[in-house]
Amino acid sequence: MAEYASFERDARLFLLVSLVSGLGVSLYWVDFNLYLTALGLPTAFVGVVAAVGSAAGALAAFPASVASDRLGRRVVLVAGLSIGVVATLGLVFTSAPAMILLLAAGIAVGNQAFSVVTIPFLTEHSRRRNRGELFAVQYATSTVTSVGAALLGAIVAALASAVLGLRGGDPGVYRILLVLMAIFGAVGVAMLTRLGDDRPARRRGRSPEQRPADGWDGEPIARREDRRVRPLTRVGIVMHDRVLFAKLLLPGFLTALGAGQVIPFLNVFIEGKFGLSLTSLNVVFAISALGTTFAILLQPIIARRVGKVGSVVLVQAVSIPFILVLGFSPVLWMVILALTVRNSLMNAGSPMATAFAQEQVRRDERATLAAAQNLLWSLGWVIAGLWYAGLQATLGFEAGYTVNFVTITVLYSTATFLYWWWFHGVERASERGHGGVSFAR
Repeated sequence: MAEYASFERDARLFLLVSLVSGLGVSLYWVDFNLYLTALGLPTAFVGVVAAVGSAAGALAAFPASVASDRLGRRVVLVAGLSIGVVATLGLVFTSAPAMILLLAAGIAVGNQAFSVVTIPFLTEHSRRRNRGELFAVQYATSTVTSVGAALLGAIVAALASAVLGLRGGDPGVYRILLVLMAIFGAVGVAMLTRLGDDRPARRRGRSPEQRPADGWDGEPIARREDRRVRPLTRVGIVMHDRVLFAKLLLPGFLTALGAGQVIPFLNVFIEGKFGLSLTSLNVVFAISALGTTFAILLQPIIARRVGKVGSVVLVQAVSIPFILVLGFSPVLWMVILALTVRNSLMNAGSPMATAFAQEQVRRDERATLAAAQNLLWSLGWVIAGLWYAGLQATLGFEAGYTVNFVTITVLYSTATFLYWWWFHGVERASERGHGGVSFAR
């Protein structure tokens, strides 16, 4: 674990930004759907809000990618987080469904811009020997904030009840949480301004003395060739090997189709099935996030033994049976255990999958790949959110969730198999010195 101490200065600062701003994002994911329910909005509308937010995020993915290539990563990171802060504050002052849809879309756009740029930013501030560890710490930081946000939500709910006389389901409690979300985001914006200037013109002007001592300047491992190529389009989207992109993207899209119809609504599912209070719900998600943190930090160790691809396939395959337990067990403690294990394993593979994907493409393709991944993830959640809303409107709570959990199991299984089929031999070939393997065959 000595590699953790070797991260670059901007990488370390960005981890702190992720820790602070992530508290606000995590509070949003844990409590926002419950806030909508507390306002008296129907379950189907909650699904529509999720779908609209995902659609807005999808539309923002490639513009954020192109902007980060032209203006620098830091500018887009600051803009994305700032948009989220403004939209979150707006939610405090309205309960009109149309405004909620608009502001939720704004939050999604800001989160998408931040997320798209995070991946190439971290890649450009890491080297092969510690890239896996850096991505693991970044993802683990996100889950740590989930623990902190869930516990904070529980504490705020308890204090609001004791001091202000507000019950756990009162909209006033959630408005307090929205203010806290905005504060955390604003602190994150202030910290982002301390990142180094990474505008393209400034990067091109760096002298050899300003570059890393080993001569490596953020280039991908497998594809360092400098041949001139034409972008896929005239708007700055760069994609040299479309078959490779398709194979890197499809498993994630299938996973998104499954996750989007269950994961955003787990709080509603558990509350509806077991009747838990807001405080208890936040504690449940804190336990789940804590397990995920440990699993993510262990993932680089597994990856050293079986490779990035092998570690991703292993944890995802093992997680699938726990989805069925989560969806169909009538026992609360078993559901909590399944939620913790499933979240831990599925999320543990994400940093390794992201690092592997970034190593397969050239520097000028990184932001495009990250945007495409986020775009398809958002698109998957749009489709899944509408599917969820339709099931709830036609089949009702219990039957609707039954279909959801069966579908997510099938989609996760298919995605895991395809990822193994296409990539299990690629990493070994690269390690033998055959970098830049073509997938167009």
